[in-house]
Amino acid sequence: MLQNLTIGFIGGGNMAEAIIKGLLAGGVPPRNIVATDPVLDRRAHLATALQVRTSDDNGEAAREADLIVLAIKPQLAASVLSSLEGGVTPEKLVISIMAGISTTFIEESLHNGARIVRAMPNTPALVQTAATAVCAGRRATAADMETARELFSMVGTVYTVGEKQMDAVTGVSGSGPAYAFSFVEALADAGVKNGLTRDVANGLAVQTLLGAARLVQQSGEHPAVLRDRVCSPGGTTIAAMHTLENGRFHGVMMDAVDAAVKRSRELAGIKLL
Repeated sequence: MLQNLTIGFIGGGNMAEAIIKGLLAGGVPPRNIVATDPVLDRRAHLATALQVRTSDDNGEAAREADLIVLAIKPQLAASVLSSLEGGVTPEKLVISIMAGISTTFIEESLHNGARIVRAMPNTPALVQTAATAVCAGRRATAADMETARELFSMVGTVYTVGEKQMDAVTGVSGSGPAYAFSFVEALADAGVKNGLTRDVANGLAVQTLLGAARLVQQSGEHPAVLRDRVCSPGGTTIAAMHTLENGRFHGVMMDAVDAAVKRSRELAGIKLL
């Protein structure tokens, strides 16, 4: 279905680029995609690297598109939405990937019966392994949700949630890659500290995280069960786990997610430009 639509990206940053790459890999013709960005160099990059059409006119892109993807910073929501109002008709689907911005805010900003789906993808979309959650606005139909799921399935795995859960999604998966990157960095640094070369330490850390995640995914077992199988009595792993628990590893991770969730909720209350 997406192959037959003109898709307009309002905002041409890294996440927009990742999604566009997924669409192109899924068979959407480059001529069917238009991306806007205020920065000339960014538009030139998208046009050259992806062969899509670009513009600095949000309103024009919205008028042309059948499907509009809002890929802008949440602090810019009010000003950008006001520039789109004339180009967004009830016949067009709007998908927002803005953190913390509710479908109600977008609906009220557009004033014209717009159909909104809100989504939260994460940066592994760059390699088509994103985790994305989607939720429906008040006027979004089942077909709209299917369109959104089709779009984000091109860059990874898609989950459907209620809008009240979207801040939690932001804290877990939206911000989650940063937690994983920090874990890989720390694990590799520990390897270097204990005599491994940097390339070997990095390789072991990355593959260990990949393998552990795949094992959880494919086994269907609780992570605690899998962890227990690694912790032999009196062995090295249980000694390491003791140190992690002394440092409140579990609690600190939960606190980090709580902080991200809180910030996502705060974004909705910021005076938007």
